Amino acid sequence: MEELQDASIHHMTAKVIAAIKNTKSYEPIYKELQKLVCNPSVDTHDMRNTLEDAIKSAGLETEIRNIVYNLVRSRLARPDDKSLASKQSAKPTVSDPLGYLKRAGVLWDRRVRKSLNAMCTELKVPLHGQPRISADREDFMAKWNELSNYNMDLANYRPVYAPKDLLEVLLSLKGPAKTTENTDQIPQWEFSHIALPVKNLFELRAHYADLLRSDGYLGVPDLTVQCQRILEGRHAPMCQQFLKKGCTPAPYRGALWASVLDSKLHDYDIDYWQKLRNAVWTTDHIVDKLVFKDIQLTASNDDQYFVFEDVLYQVLLCFSRDTDIGGCVEYEAFPVKGKTYEGPPSGVVPFHGICMFAAPFCYLYDSPVNLYYTFRAFYIRYCHRLTTINTHPQGIVSLCLLFEKLLQTYEPQLWSHFRELQIQPLRVVFKWLMRAFSGHLPPDQLLVLWDLILGFDSLEILPLFAIIILSFRKESIMQVASLDSIEAILADLSSIKVLPLVQLALSRD
Repeated sequence: MEELQDASIHHMTAKVIAAIKNTKSYEPIYKELQKLVCNPSVDTHDMRNTLEDAIKSAGLETEIRNIVYNLVRSRLARPDDKSLASKQSAKPTVSDPLGYLKRAGVLWDRRVRKSLNAMCTELKVPLHGQPRISADREDFMAKWNELSNYNMDLANYRPVYAPKDLLEVLLSLKGPAKTTENTDQIPQWEFSHIALPVKNLFELRAHYADLLRSDGYLGVPDLTVQCQRILEGRHAPMCQQFLKKGCTPAPYRGALWASVLDSKLHDYDIDYWQKLRNAVWTTDHIVDKLVFKDIQLTASNDDQYFVFEDVLYQVLLCFSRDTDIGGCVEYEAFPVKGKTYEGPPSGVVPFHGICMFAAPFCYLYDSPVNLYYTFRAFYIRYCHRLTTINTHPQGIVSLCLLFEKLLQTYEPQLWSHFRELQIQPLRVVFKWLMRAFSGHLPPDQLLVLWDLILGFDSLEILPLFAIIILSFRKESIMQVASLDSIEAILADLSSIKVLPLVQLALSRD
């Protein structure tokens, strides 16, 4: 037994070391370690102990611990390249109950990319972009900090897809019929037939137990001092634990998020940002038009975000050129015949509302560079799961299933009301779930909700929060009989307070 444990520890250590070597942090840390080895305080006769002391004194121990912490949370939980390749090349098996869902994920991604390719063909523009003409390049560079004044003809451009398009695909998903099951009896608008494991309220209560504890909810001055001390310690796990309180002092939120997401700036990050910016300046790409179109349709018309229009152009345009994103985002792997289509450099096809994932970060950072890296890390870890069909426990399909099960169990009256009206409850809340409530909640409350996502490292808070909002407006919903009326009741969330409602949802019988 001990030998097995030792082998497991050795295997994980080897994976961690290999993963660290593949990070951009490896080279600068290695150079710092080389300098420390030459430090007079490091004794060659007691190399291990004296070098460890030197590493601690230089603050490198904390930095290395944070790197390991973030790797274990994210990348090391993913299958390695070889196992992923074998999955992609393997034939689908009848025994895989989620094979149809994985196939749907591949087909959805293919459909989105096909639409982008079709738009390029229709408008006679190259998918991979083309060099900007000299005058356009100079104009773009001159207006980089005020791109709202940059003239661009967007009349023929439209979003590749919107939340409702993804919802229609999700509602049409049907798994393989069981031999004893009459497929005609499967409701056309329920997710209960999807065999994904989701938590019940008791399991959610255990996961979010820290939210139900009264200890630690001190006065604002005490929280501020506590937050300052945690940031001075620079330990990512402590920063994540602090976010679980749901009452982060606003001036420190950006630093806490950057620590938890490992997005603090380094020199190589600034160099890479400049490289992305130069790629935008020199190359005209179809995604530029889609980014401009999306921001003008959403953030520019939002009272809470229109002032950040210029920053959002910078961030989303650089995001579209970032080839590192494709290597970090997980997509479903399943063999599906048919033509494949290329996407933009980042691998992310802009959709209606994508800028609303970035907009809330404008309240946290003055610098577009700081904003970019924390937004990118947040998108890679969470947001992409909301816009792709996947089998991840926190993917959009699992969240929809969790929402339905919670609604059936804890609001049976509402569930019956929706059934009688033949209205899919998901149609009411899907835009909340897919955008993680961005653009629907006031920014101050949205940031509290996202604190909890980061603190508990879970998107399951989204369907739970959606349920309690429906419960909060239940009396009004029960009195109307159309989708438009229900949506009107739920349109204004400006009075909603996240923390007390989530605590109420978790404490229900």
